[in-house]
Amino acid sequence: MRPQSGGRPPMGSPSNTGGSGDAGQKKKLPTQFVNFVFFKVDPAWRRLSQEEQEQGKQEFTAVVNEYKQNGVMVNAYSMVGIRSDADFMLWRIAKNVEVFQEMMTRLLHTGLGQYLEITYSYLSFTKRSMYVDKMDPEHQNPRTFIIPGMKKYLFVYPFIKTRDWYQLTYPTRQGMMDEHIQVGSKYPSVKLNTTYSFGIDDHEFVVAFETDEITDFSVLVQELRETEASRYTLRDVPMFTCIRHPDVKDALNTL
Repeated sequence: MRPQSGGRPPMGSPSNTGGSGDAGQKKKLPTQFVNFVFFKVDPAWRRLSQEEQEQGKQEFTAVVNEYKQNGVMVNAYSMVGIRSDADFMLWRIAKNVEVFQEMMTRLLHTGLGQYLEITYSYLSFTKRSMYVDKMDPEHQNPRTFIIPGMKKYLFVYPFIKTRDWYQLTYPTRQGMMDEHIQVGSKYPSVKLNTTYSFGIDDHEFVVAFETDEITDFSVLVQELRETEASRYTLRDVPMFTCIRHPDVKDALNTL
């Protein structure tokens, strides 16, 4: 898969955020903290009157829009009819983790929030990849600063590499990633967003793939299973298929 991180380390060696000359003078982008939070609606919600439901959704939407106006990126997705353990998801990107907690406290006290259960929540952050995209060495990888592509579908899953992976030499891992990147380059319709969660959540990475074609993503994943690097994946579930909605109110209207 084509890495998506910002900056480029020297060819054939791990990334280095230092340096001299022009490279050392490049402005460092702020770290983004990322949260994928999944909600399940209590069945009692659907037994409320239409007026109560509408009021609850408006309260929830108002809180989301307030934080969006204050610089938090929030994208809303629905999974109604797709998964049994989550009805909708918010993809949030902020400068610090405290804002996630503050925002969630307010959301859970809205009319809708009182009927929500958080079934999954993944915390991660952005940073540069240590691997070089040898197919496009000049490519300025945006992993250090995610800008969602607003595609119709989003596929999210956390994953963990085996400990054996980290015992391999850097050149060995780079070689496997070369194959991984080559496969990903065959599917330009699929955009990869990789974030890191070492030590701050149960997983090591959280990846989010954006595309307008579900089958493109499925075929890509199937082909990646045949790469050498796949042998070193310990766990990569659960996997979520999410349908994007223009704003959170549209996503809530699917409940």
